Amino acid sequence: MTYDLAIGDRAYSSWSLRSWLLFHRFGIPVRTERAQFYSDDFPALLDRFPPARLVPVMRTPDGAVIWDTLAIAEELSERHPDAGLWPDEPEGRGTARALCAEMHSGFAALRSDCPMNLRVAYADFRPSEPVLGDLARIETLWAHARGMAENSPWLFGRYSIADAFFAPVAARIAGYGLPVGEGAQAYINAHLADAAFRRWRAMGMVDGPDQAVYAMAHQTRPWPGPEVRAARVADGPSENAACPYSGEPVTHFLKTEGRVFGFCNAFCRDKTLADPDAWPEFTALLERSC
Repeated sequence: MTYDLAIGDRAYSSWSLRSWLLFHRFGIPVRTERAQFYSDDFPALLDRFPPARLVPVMRTPDGAVIWDTLAIAEELSERHPDAGLWPDEPEGRGTARALCAEMHSGFAALRSDCPMNLRVAYADFRPSEPVLGDLARIETLWAHARGMAENSPWLFGRYSIADAFFAPVAARIAGYGLPVGEGAQAYINAHLADAAFRRWRAMGMVDGPDQAVYAMAHQTRPWPGPEVRAARVADGPSENAACPYSGEPVTHFLKTEGRVFGFCNAFCRDKTLADPDAWPEFTALLERSC
């Protein structure tokens, strides 16, 4: 039982990120179809998922087309009750739904002034008063949720739909260097270090050209997530004969720590270059003796 999920640019589409995390964080099989915003491919993609007009949009194994991330989340929760997408306890579950609903409809200033852009981090962005107001409300919500579950980096103890919904918010705060308190920063750091988020961002770094509409005239700084292992494009031959992701013969290569590894296409290589430690299939190669 595999779902189909249509998404936009990984670096910029915050709602696509939320839905993708629901599948990959909870082990639900999915085929992903992506199209670049502001291109002819984008309406062509949506034409395959009628009557949706925006991404993300999901097609269930039985053929139902579900659009809107909140609707996708609820449908997945009902179809996969054992996956634990919502918190188990009624109080936590109701509160998580309330947080997601407010995220779904609120924080207009943060959305407008700080569009998600996972390819860049700014050093000199100055938030407006409305953005600061949104941040204060977000910190209140996060503190309330985290107070319901101790000794966990996530909002309700274990990772839930609520965390997937706030992952792009954490990315915005990190990328724009927005001021938050210690507790909120710890929660943001958990997202930046999360393996699924890192894989999404790595793909977003290489899955198409920069979109000029998201460019801002600010000084930049390194991305504030975990340090990325150094790697570069290289020539073969490689230690491995088959791509770690597809199992196909290798044609493209990278070098890290003096070792050369091969991949079946440029995208497999480049997403690995963007963050080698985000990919379990690749780290298994690294751990293998020469």
